[in-house]
Amino acid sequence: MAVLKPILYLIVYPGLIFLFVYSTFCEWFDRKVYARLQNRMGPTHTGRFGILQPVADFFKLMSKEDVVPDKADKTLFTLLPIVGLAIVTTAGLLLPLWVVSETGFGQVSFSGDIIVLLYLLSLPTLIFFLAGWASTNAFSEIGGTRVLTMLFGYEVPLFMAVLSPAILANSWRLAEIAAFYRAKPLLILPNLLGFVIAIICVQAKLERTPFDIPHAETEIVGGTFTEYSGKKLAFFRLMTDIELVVSSGLIATVFLGGFPGGVGLGLVFFIIKTLFVIFLLSLIRAMTSRIRVDQVVHFSWKYLAPLAVLQLLVVILIKGLLL
Repeated sequence: MAVLKPILYLIVYPGLIFLFVYSTFCEWFDRKVYARLQNRMGPTHTGRFGILQPVADFFKLMSKEDVVPDKADKTLFTLLPIVGLAIVTTAGLLLPLWVVSETGFGQVSFSGDIIVLLYLLSLPTLIFFLAGWASTNAFSEIGGTRVLTMLFGYEVPLFMAVLSPAILANSWRLAEIAAFYRAKPLLILPNLLGFVIAIICVQAKLERTPFDIPHAETEIVGGTFTEYSGKKLAFFRLMTDIELVVSSGLIATVFLGGFPGGVGLGLVFFIIKTLFVIFLLSLIRAMTSRIRVDQVVHFSWKYLAPLAVLQLLVVILIKGLLL
């Protein structure tokens, strides 16, 4: 039984099978909400209400021809989708999806796991840049350059915003941070500014409108993924879906009190809170239009970074005066 549990964690829940099923469901939810906000129907035909459309898209890509450009770095070009998918899947395992006891949390929990999770979530940006570079396609290289340029804009505000609740909770452990705000829900209020900043930064991190300039079809065809097809493109799309789930789970953990209860109740709270975050991301996507990459960086450093610093100062003052 001691050997079976880790295997179930890795493969079934919250491992590969769960992340695949839930991330494809979240893609459907995002597409459906986005469409309805634009007075469209969204996916409708594959499965009830089109719920199986992302799964059908994934397997359709898996069955298509896998083309590797002659001038591409073939080893890097082939490995990057697999490595990227492994990174975001590992990040998903760090989310404390249920509470075992007052001192036992989820499947993987340790002091400093919030830092590790933020580090893992920063790596997909590097993966996307290298994917564009390895393609040796002009459009892909421009898209990869834009991805890396945006990194310098949103990454610092995101880190400061997410770490603010950790400072107030006096812990670098995700489960303890969530437990702190469940015990003292009023202290969630000083972190509302950080919550807004984190939402905007995650939107940029996932390259969603208005921050989707790295793959602007009207300018650079498809950006980073111009040369990718078949299985490799399917892995990249799944990687993006899982990154959406993990990023939403991180925000829900540190700002919304996490996911209390055992495996069953924890799963219910996880679904409700991550779908709430994804709804907000879809709302931003529907309300805005694409902006240039220099505007992304300018906006991040002129507005998001100072506000993130203000958020840090607020929680430090509250911690010093009240706790």
